[in-house]
Amino acid sequence: MPKPAARKTSPVSGQVERMRRFNRFYTHKIGLLEGGKLYDPFSLTETRVLYEIAHRDRVTASDLVRDFGIDAGYLSRMLRGFGKQGLVVRKAAKEDARQSILSLTVAGRKAFAPQEDVSRRVLSPLIERLPATDRARLVEAMDTITQLLSGETPAVKAGFTLRPHRPGDIGWMVQKHGELYTAEYGWDSTFEALAAEVGMQFLRDFDPKWENAWIAELDSGERVGCVFLIRKSTTVAKLRVLIVDPKARGLGVGKALVNACIDFARAKGYRKITLWTNSVLLAARGIYEKTGFKLVHSETHQSFGQTLVGETWELRL
Repeated sequence: MPKPAARKTSPVSGQVERMRRFNRFYTHKIGLLEGGKLYDPFSLTETRVLYEIAHRDRVTASDLVRDFGIDAGYLSRMLRGFGKQGLVVRKAAKEDARQSILSLTVAGRKAFAPQEDVSRRVLSPLIERLPATDRARLVEAMDTITQLLSGETPAVKAGFTLRPHRPGDIGWMVQKHGELYTAEYGWDSTFEALAAEVGMQFLRDFDPKWENAWIAELDSGERVGCVFLIRKSTTVAKLRVLIVDPKARGLGVGKALVNACIDFARAKGYRKITLWTNSVLLAARGIYEKTGFKLVHSETHQSFGQTLVGETWELRL
C-alpha cells in the first residue's frame, strides 16, 4: 500500500505562525492581557474609537467601520452612548449632509486625556531602556508594518516652508490661538490675552542673537503654524506658543517647528529647552515626546475658564 504523500508546509503558514508569536509577545508586553484595568472607564475598543476621533482631522462612522472592521451596529450604539455622556458630537459634512463628522467635545477631551497618560506610562518604560539607535530601529520597523499591512500608498501632501517672523505674524498668532482654543477646548478670552502678552513681550524684548520665531507657510503662502524660542537664561531656552492650523495637521508642520527650535538652541549652545503645556493638548504633547522632551512636572490649575493639568517638559541638549 503506497504511503500517503507528505503534506507540504506552505511558507506562508510558517510566516503566519511567526506573526502570531509576535502578537502574543507584544500584547503581553503592553499589558492587554490585564483586561480593562489599563483603560478604565472605557473598554479597549472604546479607547481606540476615542483615540481616532481625537487625532484625526476629519473622521466619520463609516471611516471607522472601514478602517478597523468594527461592526456598524455596535459602533452606532457606542457613539450614541458617547453622545449621551457629552463626549462626542456629530456635525453634518458640508459636501454630503448624509455623512456626520465626529469630534470630541471639551468634556470628551478631558475624559480621554488620562487614557493617553496610561499609554505613555505603559510604553515609555519599554523603550527608555533601549539605546537611541535601537529605539529608532524599533519605531521604523513598526512604521514598516503599518505601511505594508495597510496596503495604502502614502498620499502626496501639500508642501510647506518655515520662515522667520515679519510684521503681522504675531498678530496672526494671537488671533489663531484665540479662535482655535475656544473652538476646540472651550477656553475663554483670558487665553487669548495670555497669547497677546507673550507676543508683545517677544516683540518688545526680541534678541535675534539668542531668540527666534518661525512661521510655517503652505506653498500657497498661507500661514498655518508658529513657534517661539526665547532665552530664559544663558543655558536654558524656552519654547512657546506652538500652534498648527487644523487645515495643515498631518503635514508634519508641528514637528518641523519644534525641530527648528531644537536645532537653533543647539547651535547657540543652550544646554536645555523647557516648555509649559496642558495635558489636554494631545497633539502637541505627542510632538514633544517624539522629539525627545520628557515630562518633569504636572500640577492642576484653574485657568482660561477650565480646570486643567499644567505640565512642564524639558529636553536636555
